[in-house]
Amino acid sequence: MPAWLFAAPSIPNDVGGKYVAGAYIVFVLLLLIYVAIMGMKLARIERDLREVAEIAESRTAAPAADQAAPGRGSQEPSISDSLAPGGSRGGGA
Repeated sequence: MPAWLFAAPSIPNDVGGKYVAGAYIVFVLLLLIYVAIMGMKLARIERDLREVAEIAESRTAAPAADQAAPGRGSQEPSISDSLAPGGSRGGGA
C-alpha cells in the first residue's frame, strides 16, 4: 500500500477532532448513566429479595403447633380420613 494512505488522516484534525472528542464524551456519559440505572435496579431487586427471604424465614421459624392448616379449625375427621381403609372411626373389616 502506498505510504501516503497511512499518513493522510481521513478527517482533517482541525474539524474532526472536536466532533470525535464530543462523540466520546457523549458515549462515556451515556455509559455512566446506564451503569447508574442498572446499579439502582440491582439495589432495588436485592432489597426486595431480602424482604422476601425475611418473610420466608419468619414463616418457617414460627412453631407449627401455633399455625392451623387452612380448613382444619376443628378436630373432626375429614372426608379423606373417613374414606380411607380402616377410617378414623375404627370401622375396618
